[in-house]
Amino acid sequence: MEITRKSSLKEVMKSASGHDIIARLLYSLGLDEDLVTSGPLSHIKVGALQKLSLGKLTEESVDALLELLNSLNDDEGDETAEVREAWWKEAVFYEVYPRSFCDSDHDGIGDIRGIISKLDHIRSLGVDAIWCCPFYDSPNADNGYDIRDYKGIMKEFGTMKDVEDLIEECHKRDMKIIVDLVMNHTSDEHEWFQKALQGDEKYKNYYIWKKEPNNWTSLFAGKAWRYFPEVGEYALHLFADKQMDLNWDNPEVRKEMHDVANFWLEKGVDGFRLDVVSFISKKEGLPDGDPMIGSLISFTGVEHYFHGPHLDEYLREFNKVCLEPHQAYTIGECPGNGIRMSRMITGDDRGELTQLFSFDHIENPGKTRMKDAYDFDLRQMIPELVRWQTQYSNHCWPSLFFDNHDNPRMCSKVDRSDTYSKQLNKLLMVLLMTMKGTPYLYQGGEIGMTDYPFTSIEECRDVETLNIYKEYKAAGAKDEEILKKILYGSRDHARTPMQWNDSAYAGFSDHEPWIAVNPNYKTLNVEAEEKDEESVLNFTRKIISLRKKEKALIYGSFTQLKTSKDLFCYEREKDGKKFTVVINLTDKKKKRPFPVKGRRVLSNYQESGEELQPYEADVFEVE
Repeated sequence: MEITRKSSLKEVMKSASGHDIIARLLYSLGLDEDLVTSGPLSHIKVGALQKLSLGKLTEESVDALLELLNSLNDDEGDETAEVREAWWKEAVFYEVYPRSFCDSDHDGIGDIRGIISKLDHIRSLGVDAIWCCPFYDSPNADNGYDIRDYKGIMKEFGTMKDVEDLIEECHKRDMKIIVDLVMNHTSDEHEWFQKALQGDEKYKNYYIWKKEPNNWTSLFAGKAWRYFPEVGEYALHLFADKQMDLNWDNPEVRKEMHDVANFWLEKGVDGFRLDVVSFISKKEGLPDGDPMIGSLISFTGVEHYFHGPHLDEYLREFNKVCLEPHQAYTIGECPGNGIRMSRMITGDDRGELTQLFSFDHIENPGKTRMKDAYDFDLRQMIPELVRWQTQYSNHCWPSLFFDNHDNPRMCSKVDRSDTYSKQLNKLLMVLLMTMKGTPYLYQGGEIGMTDYPFTSIEECRDVETLNIYKEYKAAGAKDEEILKKILYGSRDHARTPMQWNDSAYAGFSDHEPWIAVNPNYKTLNVEAEEKDEESVLNFTRKIISLRKKEKALIYGSFTQLKTSKDLFCYEREKDGKKFTVVINLTDKKKKRPFPVKGRRVLSNYQESGEELQPYEADVFEVE
């Protein structure tokens, strides 16, 4: 269906791209999709958007929107299929950030041998698979996500033998291991880029160049182009200025990346987490981004690459050459993809990726990390979670997460005072383990680690944080105002060392770490929580164990129960087995919405009364 200026918004919503673009806009404004699908906005024509926006949308913006809507493949396939069972749907994943997990060689930096030494801890949680962040050779402009050699190992992390042992030791414990693969860009120190700078045309065509840059901006602040006098041109970097975007339209580049993936699959890894993989295809000609769309999404030009024209083609090729022969699992980082476009990438009838990460739920509508200092409201997250539970195709399977290496700890985003951090971490575990989807834990989440109390930019290490700080300073903002925004959102919160015990440096190392240890490690650590039956650690083990025993919590139907907006209640049911989950989303006591005929099998409070306690989360097995 071609979308024109005469198309109604209701008609636009029938296409996958139209649905997701409008749904994202509505979500950012805190509005419901019903306004467009059946409500008062449904009959508005696309051509009327310019007038209705009171001048905020230009004629060129509407043209850019139309071009985007008509450029994406909306073939969604058959939606009548039954859900297929698979190991990765039943698995619990655990993300390891090597630099901050465990230091075995006394240099203050985590390493591969350190991970191996803690595999029994990970397995004791009930975890089935590990996602290991990059360990490849890198100059560390972005902590390993700027790769210098895909087949080499970062010296401070160890050797190839160490990685081979890690793979073997995971498999010995009946755990699978997936590794991060960064295919959108390389380091500027990679051999390919260095040869490009030396005038080798073959390798110059491995990257994306312009004699005059367009107006695209980097996701790490500033322009997305860097000038290289060696060749007299600008090279594209959507992220840090040492992370040079690869030209995936060049078949030689795709062959190189296929070779890298097969190298690691033959080493024994079970699959990949693919870093910003949805960005690999850029629109031909690299046209300027629309300023209005850029202001809405925060990054100018993103409409030309967030789901590029050849993305599906390149992913199918990657699947056929690398993934299918090894029966490998993949999960893609796909910022900006909504439910319908995600189905295009992850449908089990599409031949592309196994799963993907979507990120809309981890910020409140209208809020942006590093731009807004605010207390996260769990209530505002629920509609987005429910959409993925109820609207995603049976051909697809959601991923479930609240924390990762790129975001502050969710418990601290909700409660900056950490008054309820223990209850909140258990509440988040209940959501992860009782909703439909594959849960991903991030290191430290199993003990309820919290954000670091940063007070100055000098304490930060993250390139994104430092770049955005410089951008704010250059714009004339005051230090106090800048720090309030960026210290709320810095990725460094998630990267402080894992807290193993109450010894110096939290048992992470016997040497001063590369980034400071959270001062609460004296009481909040693995060793202390092992001894506490009511700890987050032991609760994590219990809720994972429950999930593994009950297929209803994995493959069961999901039904949201009607209550006030302060509560989130739902049922999971399969083969006559039913569980009811009742959650108080606020820091106030709330009246129980209904009696549950059954046994309370897990709760983040020991005592149960007529009122729900602040952030109480209960799981009932229904009679």
